[in-house]
Amino acid sequence: MLLDEPRAPLRPAELEPRALHPHDVRIAIAACGVCRTDLHVRDGELPDPKLPLVLGHQIVGRVVEGGERFAPGARVGVPWLGWTDQQCVYCRSGRENLCLNARFTGYTLDGGYADETVADERYCFALPERGDDAHVAPLLCAGLIGFRALRFTGDATRLGLYGFGASAHIVAQFARAQGRRVFALTRRGDDEAQSLARAVGAEWAGATGDPLPDELDAAIIFAPVGELVPTALAALAPGGRVVCAGIHMSDIPSFPYELLWHERSVLSVANLTRHDGDELFELLERIEVETTIETFPLEQADAALDRLRAGQVRGAAVLLP
Repeated sequence: MLLDEPRAPLRPAELEPRALHPHDVRIAIAACGVCRTDLHVRDGELPDPKLPLVLGHQIVGRVVEGGERFAPGARVGVPWLGWTDQQCVYCRSGRENLCLNARFTGYTLDGGYADETVADERYCFALPERGDDAHVAPLLCAGLIGFRALRFTGDATRLGLYGFGASAHIVAQFARAQGRRVFALTRRGDDEAQSLARAVGAEWAGATGDPLPDELDAAIIFAPVGELVPTALAALAPGGRVVCAGIHMSDIPSFPYELLWHERSVLSVANLTRHDGDELFELLERIEVETTIETFPLEQADAALDRLRAGQVRGAAVLLP
């Protein structure tokens, strides 16, 4: 399903198989998660995508050929981070997520809204055989970015999650396994998301603006709404932190310094590192996390994106070629 230009409908297309270069593997795609970042690219909110473009960066599939790291038939995952230069100051200091020359799956590299893709084997993850492909796919971004965001909350016990979709419903399960208290905040009237939050272990679920039962030690904002930053700051205890987990967010309005005082802080999460993935999949060997998904045929990619925009997806949307 091809994007010719921002804001245009995706169209079915037959593309010539791409020639393989060193480190490339050809992958038969079994499932690809639909991410809000795909929506930002499609809607023109992220600049300079590769065009025409195959969206999608939560890919689960099997290696067909190429590379040296994986045998044919190996189950692999392809995440957002698709390539880095491995030479810059960020790459050499363990911060490859900040590489200024990085390339990203489904943005500057063709991604997973397809039957097949080509990826750099060095940035793919070896996946265990347990779990069906559709339920594993959201872990490749919603899980990874959520996991990275959760680490930035430190030892926060009282955790607020603003926006309860693909990432938050996974993060809530990580947090509960670590003994944290989880509070879910959604758009007013979003009873479906609040129901999901309670089902995955949230102690409290309500609308943004409702009185919380306790102060927060940290908050993670998944919704791309800048107005939530001062709202979340106002809910923090002294020393608390707001983590902005999205790659795109509307402008943050001005707010009084009083909200930031007492050593509160605001931090953004950018991309991921391969080390994040290694840690996440090691953690998943020890704790049980269940993804909630809605599946769509590949040809209905636009419908999946529209449902995501409207907040109508319970959990995560996944495309099945």
